[in-house]
Amino acid sequence: IFSFTFLSETKKRCDTSANHSKSEEVKLFTAGAAALLRASTASRSPSTKFLRLSIKSLSTIISLIRTYPSCMTIDNSTAAARVTNGSKIYGSDETEVRALDDVTVEFEKGKFTAIMGPSGSGKSTLMHCSAGLDDLTSGTVHIGETELGSLSDKDLTLLRRNKVGFVFQAFNLLPTLTAKENTTLPLDLAGAKPDNEWMDQVVQAVGIADRLKHRPDELSGGQQQRVAVARALVSKPEIVFADEPTGNLDSKTGDEVLDFLRRAVEELDQTMVMVTHDAQAAARAHRVLFLGDGKIVDEMTDPTADQILDNIKNFSN
Repeated sequence: IFSFTFLSETKKRCDTSANHSKSEEVKLFTAGAAALLRASTASRSPSTKFLRLSIKSLSTIISLIRTYPSCMTIDNSTAAARVTNGSKIYGSDETEVRALDDVTVEFEKGKFTAIMGPSGSGKSTLMHCSAGLDDLTSGTVHIGETELGSLSDKDLTLLRRNKVGFVFQAFNLLPTLTAKENTTLPLDLAGAKPDNEWMDQVVQAVGIADRLKHRPDELSGGQQQRVAVARALVSKPEIVFADEPTGNLDSKTGDEVLDFLRRAVEELDQTMVMVTHDAQAAARAHRVLFLGDGKIVDEMTDPTADQILDNIKNFSN
């Protein structure tokens, strides 16, 4: 009557989800799936007891599906992160400002996505909400299969630390630590040890293998940003968010850092989302999203810098 394999896998998924989220719907569905699993294996013959248990368990599952439909969703999407019907509103009535206006977007695993738009278009707000640094007014955000709105402050902090990497304009390196110590700092704070093989791959990819013993004041701006990139990658995050990562660098050094970001995607199978106003920087991405007035107004795949500039000119006109 019931598929044993499906139920086993469903319960396994629910148990895993429960480790990340203590939301009541996950707890309830885990209990329902367990009850149904017990019912399906209670007897090899359709005895009265078996049928009674089966009907009761099925009734429980139907009730849970109706009440919490998202709990039954088996997400096979390729998205490392996604926003669904996301709005961010500041103020109210006449002073209301919609920084994000019902935005739905997915960031594909193993891809480099750039977000562009004029000042006030919502690009930084989209990145901050997608990364769990800010809350939506309405809508949902997922990192992998975890819905951020269901997490406590502590669980959200742990998720950001373990699954999300950040690169900002400011390098944010501690001046008293070496490049290596700055790179492993998030893991050290978590009481975890780096995967040495992965660490070697990361530092080789971003080109700082010969600078690991140097302190920040002994590094150039580009080298400091490479350390910041390595720090974002060393914990094996599901996704890395970069906010104007070349904003404080000269053009040559900025190009080098952008090349490293692309290499992190190509060689280390990372997922990168970058906010930028620079067409040359955005041209490194597989996909470019254009925001205007809090909405995604266009997107391009594998564009050149000239194509991006032409698109921006069309919006201006």
